[in-house]
Amino acid sequence: MTSPAWVEHAFVYHLFPLGVCGAPWTNHDPETVPRLYKLNDWIEPAQRIGANTVLWGPIWESESHGYDTRIYGQLDHRLGTNDDLKAVVRQWKDQGFRVLFDGVFNHCGRGFAPFEDLRSNGNQSPYRDWFAGVDFSQSNSLGDPFSYEGWNGHLALVKFNLKNPEVRRFLFEQVSAWMDEYGLDGLRLDAADVMDLDFLRALSEHCLSKNQEFWLLGEVIHGDYRDWAPGAGLHAVTNYELFKGLWSSHNDSNYFEAAWTLNRQFGPEGLYRGQLFSTFGDNHDVDRAASTLTNPAHLYPHAILCAAVPGVPTVYYGSEAGLEGKKTSTGDEPLRPALSPDALTALPHTALRGLWAQLAELRRQFSALRTGGYRQALAASKQFAFFRETQQEVLLIAVNSASESVTVRISLPESCYLGRWDDVLNPGASFETQRNEVELVLHPFWGRILKFANESQPH
Repeated sequence: MTSPAWVEHAFVYHLFPLGVCGAPWTNHDPETVPRLYKLNDWIEPAQRIGANTVLWGPIWESESHGYDTRIYGQLDHRLGTNDDLKAVVRQWKDQGFRVLFDGVFNHCGRGFAPFEDLRSNGNQSPYRDWFAGVDFSQSNSLGDPFSYEGWNGHLALVKFNLKNPEVRRFLFEQVSAWMDEYGLDGLRLDAADVMDLDFLRALSEHCLSKNQEFWLLGEVIHGDYRDWAPGAGLHAVTNYELFKGLWSSHNDSNYFEAAWTLNRQFGPEGLYRGQLFSTFGDNHDVDRAASTLTNPAHLYPHAILCAAVPGVPTVYYGSEAGLEGKKTSTGDEPLRPALSPDALTALPHTALRGLWAQLAELRRQFSALRTGGYRQALAASKQFAFFRETQQEVLLIAVNSASESVTVRISLPESCYLGRWDDVLNPGASFETQRNEVELVLHPFWGRILKFANESQPH
């Protein structure tokens, strides 16, 4: 399925509201506190690095971290009221942002009213069939006189029976309300890789019947991404395979891994050619890139790749300046910290913000970075280069993860791009083709984005 036209131009800034706004980690205090307005402080930082789309982690009333929803469609009172949500969404939209919500439809929290009814009324509950694997022949470890399925075995996350028409009707009505009330532009579908595919297809049909420009991004970690996009009616998935290849290629001095992944996915015979998946360096579920990369200097070639390979780049708040964070054995809270934009200026890689802004501007200027084909040009342990091409533009992207400058020779395709290549990432630098090759000097922990300067380009 082809993504809406606006997605080609999307650069996503990812915020986790319960974390960044400093909400308590457990939802016991009945006081409503309008913390959500703190998100407005992040409009300027997001604009500064060139983002034009914002993704918010879960915001509805929940037990703790947001993925254990109690009340769909009611802003978590730790963040404020629905009127506060409307005001904050309006502020971001007035600044030109598309707004995406996290859609948690695979499971709910134990405080979700239909599940509480099941606990109270047992076999007589009209909601018995709303949940997966309900079995009254045995109790569970939480003391309920029945068992049921939880996400990944976690009973605090009660799995829906997504084949149940009443469950579908309820969830679809929720999405319709969010689209109508907040002008929602799309959803990140949490745990899409373990959801009923027929449900996802029906959800897609429902959303697109209301708005053909609505974007559906599924959280998928393993498997053949075609099963979800387009197989289950989704436009895109979270490209975890590439995420892993990008960071481990730097840590292992092995760009061959990233090259293999990109060829497999987007090369001339790639499985996902033409698809715009979500490209990211970290998020609320994985360690921050600054904590994952063994050498912090690799944040810079890593960012160049995240912006220049096929996909929709996504930056998680704070990571644009090298914020560190590692998950612990007890939770993900260190990945979702309370943070003020002022803290970005004290982080160790503020220069990274300037690089992201530059990369965003280049994506605006050159369609080849947004939708161009992918073709490998060079793969070595610490150097990597590839072409992004449209009928009108040819770009050559090259990165160097070594601590010293390196000279590389790039063999040009059979179409023989003879002429000058201008470096649009490092303005003023240019290189001439010689004998079907272009020789580049790559600086330490950096890269080049070269545009073929000749007006007439053979194809």
